[in-house]
Amino acid sequence: MQKAGASEPPSTVTSDFHVKLKRPTSSKRPIRIAARVVESTADRAVVEAEMTSDGKVTSTCRGTFVAVQEGHPAFHRWN
Repeated sequence: MQKAGASEPPSTVTSDFHVKLKRPTSSKRPIRIAARVVESTADRAVVEAEMTSDGKVTSTCRGTFVAVQEGHPAFHRWN
């Protein structure tokens, strides 16, 4: 968004998404989810995230999200 001077994120589709479940996650304890962009180009971003509970990583994920232009079926579909 900064490079493009955009005021809002582009409409995107999920190109690839993988989750690794490392250990059980209690539904009764607080969880923390942290994500960061690890790669980006003009039309896509790769994001990695991890979920922790009680200081232990319970799952990780990696996803690729691709910007779509007006005319694509998913353009602003969820607004």
